[in-house]
Amino acid sequence: MLRRAAFVVALISGVTYVHADTSSPVPAAYQQEIQQWRDKRVANLTSPTGWLSLIGLEWLKEGDNRVGSAADNDIVLTAGPAHLGAIHLDAHGAMHIVLADHAGATIDGKSVRESALVDDMHAGEAGPTLVAFGSASFFVIDREGRKGLRIKDTAAPTRKSFSGIDYFPVDAAWRIEAEWVPFDPPQTLEIGTVIGTIEKVDVPGKAVFHHDGHTFELLPYQEEPGGELFFVLADQTSGRETYGAARFLYAALPKDGKVILDFNKAYNPPCAFTPFATCPLAPPENRLDVAIRAGEKKYTGGH
Repeated sequence: MLRRAAFVVALISGVTYVHADTSSPVPAAYQQEIQQWRDKRVANLTSPTGWLSLIGLEWLKEGDNRVGSAADNDIVLTAGPAHLGAIHLDAHGAMHIVLADHAGATIDGKSVRESALVDDMHAGEAGPTLVAFGSASFFVIDREGRKGLRIKDTAAPTRKSFSGIDYFPVDAAWRIEAEWVPFDPPQTLEIGTVIGTIEKVDVPGKAVFHHDGHTFELLPYQEEPGGELFFVLADQTSGRETYGAARFLYAALPKDGKVILDFNKAYNPPCAFTPFATCPLAPPENRLDVAIRAGEKKYTGGH
């Protein structure tokens, strides 16, 4: 469930800045790198299918689920035809949709009347089945066996009223070369989510860094085999200057026993922008007793 959906992080380049004990001058090339990273981040967030386009998250019940914008549906949409159709969810988790007459919808871009629905956890590279109607669409997500409709609209109010992202000043001292301590075998970490589920993930090791005479550790996991390290973390700014539940950070795989933690690229999870996401929460192991004033601040235009 914790797939990387926000954006593709740019590869870190240039000089390594060791530790975060004092602020350092910001080289022009590094400032430009961070600005390019921010531009890509905003472009993905505000894209027609980005997180700001979410308008709903509706959980399916076993049996028939009538879907549409009319009040007599089991799932009432805020966009689309009055009666879009019905989704049947069987006891084994299989789903099938039958569109209503004149619904004006497509299924994976095709004008068909009915189809099986494949959720995001079982779709592979092809992606989940997409049902589109007007400016809106939905697909099914699977969260610990629960099936829900993730509904998007390119005309979503959250997308139209996006007020931009506030950042801490770029600080080269928060681009840290941390020690990498591998775990053999990997350890298990429990990650809670905003919808109350618990994910158990494999942790391949820990990143250890120093700040102001203190030592800190962060535990990552990999969303895909061989993928980048993904950190879900909180610190003393959380809930005050930054989003309370967590911030996210990606890092390239360790090299020569080191891993680069660039907190200038710490960013808000989708839940900072929409109530319809299913974000992970920072585990106790990744709640740091230090104020990391780098990266994204709390979104002032949030829900």
